[in-house]
Amino acid sequence: MGQPEQKTTGIFEYKNSSILERKPESISKIMLRKYMKNKLAVFSAIILLLIISAAIFAPIIAPYDPSEQHLLEALSPPGEKYLLGTDDLGRDTLTRLLYGAQVSLIVGFTSVAGSIFIGTVVGAIAGYFGGLIDAILMRFVDVIISFPSLFLLITLVTIFEPSLMTLISVFALFGWTGTARLVRGEFLSLRSREFVLAAKTMGIRSWRIIFSHILPNAMGPIVVSATLGIGGVILAETALSYLGLGIQPPKPSWGNMLQSAQSLKIMIEAWWFTLFPGLMILITVLSFNFVGDGLRDAFDPKINE
Repeated sequence: MGQPEQKTTGIFEYKNSSILERKPESISKIMLRKYMKNKLAVFSAIILLLIISAAIFAPIIAPYDPSEQHLLEALSPPGEKYLLGTDDLGRDTLTRLLYGAQVSLIVGFTSVAGSIFIGTVVGAIAGYFGGLIDAILMRFVDVIISFPSLFLLITLVTIFEPSLMTLISVFALFGWTGTARLVRGEFLSLRSREFVLAAKTMGIRSWRIIFSHILPNAMGPIVVSATLGIGGVILAETALSYLGLGIQPPKPSWGNMLQSAQSLKIMIEAWWFTLFPGLMILITVLSFNFVGDGLRDAFDPKINE
């Protein structure tokens, strides 16, 4: 008689099971899947990509020069020649919308990038070191927040010559306080984690711990804050341009396009003059907000898939 067949037990008999074959997903894939489940955020991202692409390729796809005037065709309604009509000087509305998108997006992205950088540095230093440094920096933040934002913007833009660089500088230098508070809170929570204590034990310098160890773990809220901030900056730029303190004609922006249509007669008889710039502002700001909401849900580990 042969020896009875031995049965193996242990983990080896499960080596072909689906549990062991399934590899853990990366964090980026998990976040992407969570974001893709938010249909409104995905649709908004597509709309933003179309708007950004149209702004980049405006010199190619725009049918006319943005400053080209056709006085005999002023306030022409939408038609075959002018798809979205003309303004009070006979300039093509579609062309000016495309070039106006360039201005709004440049102001939004550039100024938010500057404010995010300043707010991240200030918040990281305050949250990591704490104590007196934290108290001084946060009191400085409180002082800046105490000023009425719109009044401060109007005052600074009035003092300096209204221009694209002036708007970007003002928004960047005075729009970082919210990011600083957000980053400070994240650093206060992360600085006592085990990986930070281990880095300190190994003698790693504080600056390297801040920017190489803690900051990557706090990027989620920063990205969400930046996305939501772009929409706010576009609205602020539009308001200043509408008041005549932003982008100056003949350079087109959505704000000064609305500023040119303040007449009640024009608003009634030439409805396209105000409708299309207003729609572009509404769609763009809403899209940034919905994308920000989707990113917030994707970065939040407490939200179930």
